[in-house]
Amino acid sequence: MDPLDNPVWDALHGPQRPVAEVGELAARYVRGVSQFGAFPETPEPRHWAAMAELVGPGGLVSLTGPTDSPPEDWNVEYEGTGVQMTGVALTDTPAEVAARRPDVEIVPLAGPEAQAMVDLVDLVRPGPFSRRTWELGGYVGVLRDGELVAMAGQRFRPTGWCEISAVATHPDHRRQGLGELLVRAVVAGIVARGEKPLLHAAESNTGAIRLYETMGFTLRARVRFMGVRAPGDRAERGAPTEPPRHSSIGHSSIGHS
Repeated sequence: MDPLDNPVWDALHGPQRPVAEVGELAARYVRGVSQFGAFPETPEPRHWAAMAELVGPGGLVSLTGPTDSPPEDWNVEYEGTGVQMTGVALTDTPAEVAARRPDVEIVPLAGPEAQAMVDLVDLVRPGPFSRRTWELGGYVGVLRDGELVAMAGQRFRPTGWCEISAVATHPDHRRQGLGELLVRAVVAGIVARGEKPLLHAAESNTGAIRLYETMGFTLRARVRFMGVRAPGDRAERGAPTEPPRHSSIGHSSIGHS
């Protein structure tokens, strides 16, 4: 199977094994890093039982790749169709990205900025994001008067690839090209590491898709995504219970950013 056909499963059993909880029938990112999980194949009841053990009673898991309707005692909290796009034609270096907008300083984001990243994502809702998501690497942002106003980073790393994710721009700072600039900065880091960039967006987010196409991304596939909650009392209180406003599996619109 091509790694991009089941990117979360491939990432969790490969490059991102250190931040994974894996089994033969189900896998997920460790709690607090990401709520995404995956199955190796179209799930049967035994796969769902294995996932329930990983996420715990009431645990929420977001899925893509091989999925199917969960058992009746699971709750589907959101689902939809997205597009998977690849950017193999993008070759900008970090220096070339910086030269595009010398008036904008792009800064690395990590632990000290974790709460600011969570706050921006909570405001814009590009997709699931937790206080430890930044540990997946490659997060960059733009600060204005000490406030984080735009950000982007990396999430899934299936073999040979890396997904751009959590692209978010504060509503007061949109239409300035910050989202596109940060996507290019993240891509440059991915390419410099010898990997190829990909991203996911909601199929309905036509404005963002058009922009990605002008940047050099091309459509590879349409994908299903959904968030499901395991039976039992909720173990992950505060986790999103509605779909992202602009994304499919966590990539925001940058059409107006």
